[in-house]
Amino acid sequence: MSRLPDDPTLGDAISSNAIDTIIVPRARDLGGFSVRRALPSPKRQMVGPFIFFDQVGPAEFITGEGIDVRPHPHIGLATVTYLYDGEIYHRDSLGSAQPIQPGDVNWMTAGRGITHSERTAPEVKATGSKLFGVQSWVALPGHAEETAPDFTHHAKAALPVIETPGARVRIIAGELYGAKAPTKTFSDMFYADVALEAGATIPLDAGYEERGVYTLSGDIEIAGDTFGPGQLLVFKPGDALSITARTDARFQLLGGEPMDGQRYVWWNFVSSSKERIEQAKEEWRRGRFDIVPGDEADYIPLPD
Repeated sequence: MSRLPDDPTLGDAISSNAIDTIIVPRARDLGGFSVRRALPSPKRQMVGPFIFFDQVGPAEFITGEGIDVRPHPHIGLATVTYLYDGEIYHRDSLGSAQPIQPGDVNWMTAGRGITHSERTAPEVKATGSKLFGVQSWVALPGHAEETAPDFTHHAKAALPVIETPGARVRIIAGELYGAKAPTKTFSDMFYADVALEAGATIPLDAGYEERGVYTLSGDIEIAGDTFGPGQLLVFKPGDALSITARTDARFQLLGGEPMDGQRYVWWNFVSSSKERIEQAKEEWRRGRFDIVPGDEADYIPLPD
């Protein structure tokens, strides 16, 4: 059974030495719900393979309302969706049609190109709903940028969970604390959902070069400094760290090995090649991406 390694508190670097970057994303109102975008940031583009990181909500929709993200394209990345409250109905050009609920993972590999939509299902709209979660993009390494598109859904029960007194860690993707998620990944990475009771501590060792924590609720302490919700803390490599909950807290751990070179981002496209992004723009403009079965009536046009 996987367990948390020994607490490295005694050897911790002080916070000012351990933390490379603190990103406090501003909330953007998208009409009925807010989004906080931590990556990419003027301070930092990526943490490991993570090149896009959005906190969605918390939001509460009245009857008849919800999210309606029309079909749109992606290349060169994988989208990772993880919810704490509510439901999103995913459709894509592979024919996938999958609701995601709290604790589940949707991993969609765009590779050489995919189209998808994300909406609140009619039956959920009919009763009113809430929404709270994180959607991230994981950049694909060079050998996988043009891989075949794919979609996998992993139910909450399929994800490994590590529990110690006061701590519960669910591995969303990659490997951490000796446990590995079933989610297919293309590079060495980790992504985990952590719930800590007040006073509990977990370690974060130096096994990966790039590491971060995104705070969702409550207050945490790292090497004597306290951090509240809605912050992405990116750590310097090489230091063993510990994270202590000052109050009951929820946060995500993320990171991995550095990406194998520069990545360019334009709209929903990620690539190591500017020319490939230009090609994807032209393909979407000319309608050459596959359509989403069951959601063909509308789409998001290419931005000006």
